[in-house]
Amino acid sequence: MSFGEAIRTCFRKYADFSGRARTSEYWWWVLFNVIVFGVLYALGGGASVDEPSGAIAGVIGVAWLGLILPSLGVAIRRLHDTGRSGWYLLISFIPLVRGIVLLVFMLSAGNPGPNKYGEAPGAAVSG
Repeated sequence: MSFGEAIRTCFRKYADFSGRARTSEYWWWVLFNVIVFGVLYALGGGASVDEPSGAIAGVIGVAWLGLILPSLGVAIRRLHDTGRSGWYLLISFIPLVRGIVLLVFMLSAGNPGPNKYGEAPGAAVSG
């Protein structure tokens, strides 16, 4: 999946928490978020991450609100692809282990065939 396809897919499935997402879809979406927020912080005059300046703080807030649902959706679909429940995202509330465990989950290969969350992403649909 290309960068553009991944972004279109995540916006098309804006608040879709069912199904599965390829590794590439998830990581392209992460890169998109890094680019968006990096540009917004740069436009804020290189404001510190803790205290963005003036109006840019509002723009960052709106961007965050606009991207949180598709970010959660693709993360949950990515976990589904590895055969895990989306509830595993709650690990992010556990200090120290959260980053490592979720990174391993997100880097894990997806199940090659169907699992309880649906067909493998990109699998031919018979009809």
